[in-house]
Amino acid sequence: MLTFTEFHRNSHINRRQALSLASATMLGSQIGIARDESKQFAGFGKAKSVLTIFAHGGQSQIDMWDPKPNAPEHVRGVFQPIQTALPGVHFTENMPGIASIADRMTLVRSMAHDDLDHGSATYLSFTGRYHKVISSNPLPDPSDIPSMGSVLEYLPLDREFPYSSVYVNGPALVPEEPSAGQYGGLLGKKYDPLMVGDPTVDQISIPGLSYQTVLSEPRMRERLKLRSRLNADAQLLRGLQQVKDNERLYGEAVNLLSSPDVISAFDLSRESDQTRAAYGNYRSGQACLLGRRLVEAGVPYINVIFNHTNRGQDNAPDEIEEYGWDTHNDIFSALQKYLLPRFDKTITTLVKDLDDRGLLDTTLLVIMSEFGRAPLVALEPRFKGSTAGRKHWAGAYSIALAGAGVKRGAVIGESDRLGGEVVSDRYAPWDLTATVFNALGVSAGTHYQDPVDRPFPVTVGKPIEAVYNV
Repeated sequence: MLTFTEFHRNSHINRRQALSLASATMLGSQIGIARDESKQFAGFGKAKSVLTIFAHGGQSQIDMWDPKPNAPEHVRGVFQPIQTALPGVHFTENMPGIASIADRMTLVRSMAHDDLDHGSATYLSFTGRYHKVISSNPLPDPSDIPSMGSVLEYLPLDREFPYSSVYVNGPALVPEEPSAGQYGGLLGKKYDPLMVGDPTVDQISIPGLSYQTVLSEPRMRERLKLRSRLNADAQLLRGLQQVKDNERLYGEAVNLLSSPDVISAFDLSRESDQTRAAYGNYRSGQACLLGRRLVEAGVPYINVIFNHTNRGQDNAPDEIEEYGWDTHNDIFSALQKYLLPRFDKTITTLVKDLDDRGLLDTTLLVIMSEFGRAPLVALEPRFKGSTAGRKHWAGAYSIALAGAGVKRGAVIGESDRLGGEVVSDRYAPWDLTATVFNALGVSAGTHYQDPVDRPFPVTVGKPIEAVYNV
């Protein structure tokens, strides 16, 4: 009997074939259950691509998405609420662009979990699982649960692009070392997402890649064969993990160098100066523009790290590119001068651009952070800065979604009068992970296997059906 887990070790069967095979009773009830389970969730298979925008550092829900103008002064902060395109729904005054397009998205004001530090909360956001050491800043480890992108690299998805997942403007640093949760983990480095760094450095976003490097795929394969023959005397080294990883990188290079279309997807110079300026001529702006290009190229999952560091301003307070959302102190000046103008400009442009091009119909856009900020404005003496800020807070925070069947113009869930606790429709990162997989046509009941054949469910959550028109 072919079980659902065993199916996902077969790299020669694609997702559509899986659904077809699942209906055949000859394959047994386990696949049938998985198929029935996929039917019960709204939004299943609605997205050709998922584009997540990760605002690294912990955005303040109170100072952005969920203002509390009637709360005490030490809670509400200094920003004034403004009316959005949705009657009765307000954002704060530094988000006029996003407020104007609120009727194209659904806001979820009721996200919550129990992790209170950036590294492990980023791990939670990218994997849908708590790290084994909660509220910590762990380094990546081979025993980690794989990232969503890595699971999608492992599963036999339909795709036109050499990669199922690309992380842009990464990796996410906490604040100087890469956070756990962005890589293949227990699946191995073979399933790491393609990690693209600063998209403003070169004409082509992958350093060293250019149209001049393109060779036909047969020529590239012949070169690899020649290399193997030359290395024939080094067979004893092939068991080393580092050698295996190098072999994987050579294979990836062939995939990239043999396709002008792939190179073109990373070439931001193909965009007009007007479009590039509309997104913003800075890292996060060009990263989001690259994200849109990768959607057009058919990449199933793109994760744009909007701010590559959660708190780079400590070491470079005058470098706006280094600012993250971890605003323990100086929160209002940091938001008003550095963080919100770029975020508002770029996200507004991205949503309009996807919508105007018709891409929003088949693209699930997710705007998220690892947690929120505390409903208390106070100076923290352990952190740099001279004016008050907000601590980490995971009891209530906000995310926004759009496209691929998501309601246009809705608010899901509610926090209390102080913006500190969820009072209705509580959701967590594992539910968002389930929503991403579900949108791409991967059933919430799907399992994958690690190298020693232990089965793992792709998610322990359930898709957030409330965001969809049903």
